[in-house]
Amino acid sequence: MIRVLLAEDMHMVRGALVALLNLETDIKVVAEVDAGDKILSTARKIQPDVAIIDIDLPGKDGLSAAVELYQFMPQCHTLILTSLGRPGTVRRALDAKVNGFLLKDAPSNKLANAVRSVSMGHRVIDSELALSAWETDDCPLTPREIEILRLASRGRDVADIASELFLSPGTVRNYLATVVTKLNARNRVDAIRIATDSEWL
Repeated sequence: MIRVLLAEDMHMVRGALVALLNLETDIKVVAEVDAGDKILSTARKIQPDVAIIDIDLPGKDGLSAAVELYQFMPQCHTLILTSLGRPGTVRRALDAKVNGFLLKDAPSNKLANAVRSVSMGHRVIDSELALSAWETDDCPLTPREIEILRLASRGRDVADIASELFLSPGTVRNYLATVVTKLNARNRVDAIRIATDSEWL
């Protein structure tokens, strides 16, 4: 029997997933949590074989919780569920050493089969998602450029950013101009959009 911990904050979705998985003769949901910061402590008590984790959880996001499980309970395999299949998200999931990554709208039998594969230590990632992540370029921005663009995305003007980071306004403008050039953006707003869509901010 494959023992599963399910982490999902939407009660109706969680209930449906529990019912669906418990229909399988070789899978049993032995614990449910509704927040990311409850995953590790619950897993330590229950000792599940697989943790199915929604990527967007309150308290602690799903990928951060998956990293904790990998560090402290490597015997518990992780399967991430998400409603968004952005390449950046897939790359973050791979970097977090998750065993599986599935879209929530995948067919129900695909979820059960993924749990079985993940429990045996195999990786299960939708082929199209994996390909898109593979083909996506790494972030071309430096940590400082990301920091400045992130502040700009929050509505900070050049003077505010300069003051907060102990830089001159001219230096901040130069950084922002470089970001626009690197991202082939039309302007600062377009650069923010590109970086946000690519999940670099």
